[in-house]
Amino acid sequence: MQLYNTLSAEERAIIIDDAGKQRLTLSFYAYAKIQDPKKFRDDLFLAWNKLDALGRIYVANEGINAQMSIPEENLEAFRATLEVYDFMKGIRLNEAVEHDDHSFLKLTIKVRHKIVADGLNDETFDVTDIGVHLKAKEFNEILDDPNTIVVDFRNHYESEVGHFKGAITPDVETFRESLPIINDQLQNHKEDKNLVMYCTGGIRCEKASAYFKHQGFKNVFQLEGGIINYAKQIEAEGLESKFIGKNFVFDNRLGERITEDIISQCHQCGKPCDNHTNCENDGCHLLFIQCDDCKAAMENCCSTECLDIIHMPLVDQVRLRIGKQVGNKVFRKGKSENLKFKHSGELPNNSLATAEKQADIRQKIKVKKVLLGKAEHYYVKAQVGLFTIENHDLNTGDKILISGPTTGNQELVLEKMIVNEVEALTAKIGDKVTFEVPFRIRLSDKLYKIVN
Repeated sequence: MQLYNTLSAEERAIIIDDAGKQRLTLSFYAYAKIQDPKKFRDDLFLAWNKLDALGRIYVANEGINAQMSIPEENLEAFRATLEVYDFMKGIRLNEAVEHDDHSFLKLTIKVRHKIVADGLNDETFDVTDIGVHLKAKEFNEILDDPNTIVVDFRNHYESEVGHFKGAITPDVETFRESLPIINDQLQNHKEDKNLVMYCTGGIRCEKASAYFKHQGFKNVFQLEGGIINYAKQIEAEGLESKFIGKNFVFDNRLGERITEDIISQCHQCGKPCDNHTNCENDGCHLLFIQCDDCKAAMENCCSTECLDIIHMPLVDQVRLRIGKQVGNKVFRKGKSENLKFKHSGELPNNSLATAEKQADIRQKIKVKKVLLGKAEHYYVKAQVGLFTIENHDLNTGDKILISGPTTGNQELVLEKMIVNEVEALTAKIGDKVTFEVPFRIRLSDKLYKIVN
């Protein structure tokens, strides 16, 4: 009985691409009393693994919190796996604003103490006594009320790239930090103001609204389904978007565009930009905003120190990481003295630039291709990549695709190559091939030939 992943993210990405089926990115949550979270977790894994469902899911005695990617053709079968449980009958599935077939590349279901780390003692108040849910139209209307205070219950790196105009955006790294800060800040407005809150998908506000009602706030409201559902509703109903910018998401996309406004800056040069990335140095993995120019100049690194490290031999890089815990701090490290244009706390409501229209990311990878081999090394100064050919022949003049989770999908026409240290026109299975690559490649990257 398989209860864990057997494929790497890279292997899964290849399978998804080769299948050529559209996938949906969605999220949902439910508070409920689950007596045996471990059994619940295992049952879900068995059911969802059969449907090729992927994602990051937390289960606890208090319920479930899920962000997932599933094949579009399996949507109804997936719903059926939820309907088995009374507390998930008719549950709302928040479909992403922008889909990406690679949003999740593993099925990870973890048993946690809580489905959201809120730092609250739930026994001290009624967690079911929540605020009034507002749909998009109602939310827009209450925002226009001068007696309304709107609060963003997300973290600083989320609100920096997008938020509702006029919202209080706490300078916090975790949800639990924001609760006492807002409670203290609004002590004098418990009865005379509308306390209106929002988050990505609604789950954080579900608990926060109950907490603030317990603290004595009389008029507590929350955005139903969060920013994700709001974006869907304003598009369907032709409403004005009072949210400006991008909605940060916790999957490989790192964001989905709600409006064309760019309200943040590249943390390194200050150019208008709202594209988050993680530092290429695995010993750092800092989450920050980086424009394409800085990405090329700094090779996806956050600092010159990290840039030097990624050019070290791999064994030396590993030695530097010994004793450091980085993996579980990916989203906590959005601040650094090296990031001169990082902003948090009070944020502007004006647009710095307009984003260019992007093609559907799923269409970028839906090209006919055959797998040739894998990347072995990248010679930075020479800008040359080394590959091993494992399938089919490679010829000069071929149109090729280099693909990987960090590299993305980059197309080239092969003009010249060195095969087994000799210039040649054709490379066969087993050959070592080098050729110019004008961008950094990684060991996880795959080499494809694009075919008509």
